[in-house]
Amino acid sequence: MNITRRRFLAMSGAIGSGVALSSLGLDLTALKAHAAGLGKMDRIRAARQSTTICCYCSVGCGLICSTDRLTGKIINIEGDPDHPINEGSLCAKGAGLFGLTEVNEHRLRKVLYRAPKSDKWEEKDWDWSLKRIARLVKNTRDADFITHNGKGQLVNRVETIGHYGSSNIGNEECWTLSVGCRAMGLVYIDHQARI
Repeated sequence: MNITRRRFLAMSGAIGSGVALSSLGLDLTALKAHAAGLGKMDRIRAARQSTTICCYCSVGCGLICSTDRLTGKIINIEGDPDHPINEGSLCAKGAGLFGLTEVNEHRLRKVLYRAPKSDKWEEKDWDWSLKRIARLVKNTRDADFITHNGKGQLVNRVETIGHYGSSNIGNEECWTLSVGCRAMGLVYIDHQARI
């Protein structure tokens, strides 16, 4: 690579200025963060962008999802300014969607179980976990199923199990869960989207 005298002097001046400023005690952290942000913006501009809808509630805010063309991984999620409902703005849950992607290092990837009165977590497989949950629900229903209330009326209900639904599901899934909960005799059924 050939370097001209002018380019050499410009680079030397920039490096010398940076060393001089940092030795004077100036904090260059903000400048470094700005430079890192420029790199991210370049990546977003080069990414494949697709529109989608936020899954958290019935409002249906529009999102722009930027996917890296080389790795196929999501690198950014933001509000869609052209969407008629949210016009680019997002609530706290919608703005936090990026944290649910695989970029989140704390995202749960395996089942962890801690036995009663234990101080250690054990890694379990999904089959064991689902069978255990089903067994605990069945045992609770068998022990606490109420057939008649204090007036002698037939009620057939379970008051020791509740269900709190997720707003990440659609109407059909919500209906199926409600019917399943009612079939088990649950009366304490609520849904996050109602709140």
